[in-house]
Amino acid sequence: MFGTLETTSGYWNAIIFVIVFVVIALIVYIIKSTGEKAYKKNTEQTKPFLSGNPEPEKEKVHVRADNLFWGFTEALKEYYKPAVKEHTGIVNDYVHWFVIVLAVLFIIIGVVS
Repeated sequence: MFGTLETTSGYWNAIIFVIVFVVIALIVYIIKSTGEKAYKKNTEQTKPFLSGNPEPEKEKVHVRADNLFWGFTEALKEYYKPAVKEHTGIVNDYVHWFVIVLAVLFIIIGVVS
C-alpha cells in the first residue's frame, strides 16, 4: 500500500491516521452539538453556585501559597532550614553543585559497571 511505513512491531500509514483523526473529530463534533443550547457566556450561568449566598470578595477567598503549603513545609522544616541557608540565588552556585553531583554519579557508575 502506498505510504505505509512497516516496522518490526506493525505498520503506520499516514492516510489511515488522517482518516481516523477525521472520524474522531466528527464524533466529537456530533457529541458537542447535542450539548445544552441555552448556555450563554458571561451571564449568571457562569458564576459558581454558593448555596444562594452572594459571591464573596476575591481578597477574602484568596489562598496564599504559604498557607496552602503550611503542613508540607512544617513537616519538613528540619530539611528546609539548612537548605534555605545554602540557597544563594546565584546560578553559578547551582551549576557548580550540578557538575559536582554529576561527576560523583559518573564515578559511581564507572566503579559499579
